[in-house]
Amino acid sequence: MAIATTDPATGEVVKAFDPLPPEQIDAALARSVTGFRALRDTTFTQRAQWLRRAAELLEAEQDGLAALVTLEMGKVLPAARAEILKCATACRFFAEHAEGFLADEPADAAAVGAARAYARYQPLGPVLAVMPWNFPLWQAMRFAAPALMAGNTGLLKHASNVPQTALYLGELFTRAGFPAGAFQTLLIGASAVEAVVTDPRVRAVTLTGSEAAGRAVAAAAGRSLKKSVLELGGSDPFVVLPSADVDRAARVATTARCQNNGQSCIAAKRFIVHTEVYDEFVDRFVAAMSALRVGDPAGEGTDVGPLATSQGRRDVDALVRDAVGRGATLRCGGTPPAGPGWFYPPTVLTGVTAEMRMFGEEVFGPVAAVYRVGSYDEAVALANATSFGLGANAWTADEHEQQRLITDLDAGAVFVNGMVTSYPELPFGGVKDSGFGRELSAAGIREFCNLKTVWVARPG
Repeated sequence: MAIATTDPATGEVVKAFDPLPPEQIDAALARSVTGFRALRDTTFTQRAQWLRRAAELLEAEQDGLAALVTLEMGKVLPAARAEILKCATACRFFAEHAEGFLADEPADAAAVGAARAYARYQPLGPVLAVMPWNFPLWQAMRFAAPALMAGNTGLLKHASNVPQTALYLGELFTRAGFPAGAFQTLLIGASAVEAVVTDPRVRAVTLTGSEAAGRAVAAAAGRSLKKSVLELGGSDPFVVLPSADVDRAARVATTARCQNNGQSCIAAKRFIVHTEVYDEFVDRFVAAMSALRVGDPAGEGTDVGPLATSQGRRDVDALVRDAVGRGATLRCGGTPPAGPGWFYPPTVLTGVTAEMRMFGEEVFGPVAAVYRVGSYDEAVALANATSFGLGANAWTADEHEQQRLITDLDAGAVFVNGMVTSYPELPFGGVKDSGFGRELSAAGIREFCNLKTVWVARPG
């Protein structure tokens, strides 16, 4: 893919960029090492001051930055503004809590024959972040804020269709006061990533993206014996049992499926509904999905903008056509509109079976598959019948069922009577083919630290 800003609402290439040549990549890696040496010797207090300044810059520049994000990947403007404010919140969260998260952990010194014994968290060094386009600020920030507060430096290889957002991030932290080289953007293509991963100056790598990209990056990191954290795809279930508030569940389901134009790893994609409330849920859900307004993402009142790429729309349409061709019932949507841009209507299908591609593949667009089940056990079995395990939505007023679902659903997160989302306060990540490791919270900031054992002898 060319490194270029292409407006998804029109298909027009707005601005193209040349990839960095090898000598500039090498220079950036050298600056990252130098920046690490400077950053690791600063205090948490100093880093927190810089990170709070980054939050202030994000807030002050949110209007222009939101317009840029909307231009590059089609996110509706209110969602772009919300993403910017979420990034500012994360900066302030880690500025406040990093020192406590990384405080020395005392051990039983007497038990190990020492005067003092404890574990200390120390930064690893330069970390490469390979990030996607769908939340171009937030997904980079949930790495950058904790990594910088821990004392690591960051190298960002962003998606090729959001280069201007990537360049903004590459300058943000230096503008906020961090040492030169603390955080840099590398405008490079996918073919150049492996050489950066395996460069000895890079000490770890994190990736959010597709399974294929995750396998490639993890393999390269593994050959170099480097730590990696992967957040990959998801096909999150949305389980609705008889005691649920069906009206609220259907309304939340609409947002859960169509947030970010349906392009979210943690968007609910498979709606698994007990037969006792199935008809009511489907009627309400289809009505709500049909009422969403599709249009110019920069326009007032738009609920769903275009998909980010032409290939993305082709992929979504192919999955829908495959399902319909094999017998699924189209309840609404399903036909890409004529005209410019990569729009796709909110779509609901029922009667999806295991023979259809949609049953096992992630649909990265505003398309929902609704399944009817006759029991709790059938609901859980279907929810877990996927190679993914990122998030899960569980809807029931029965406290016993809530506890069972929390235990039984194979996922990195279970949200009960609410929509799966991410918070700086909570760990984020998945199981199975959705990846490994965690971002955010104390768990996330510790991923790229050396947990060093310290043992000090008794006097004499």
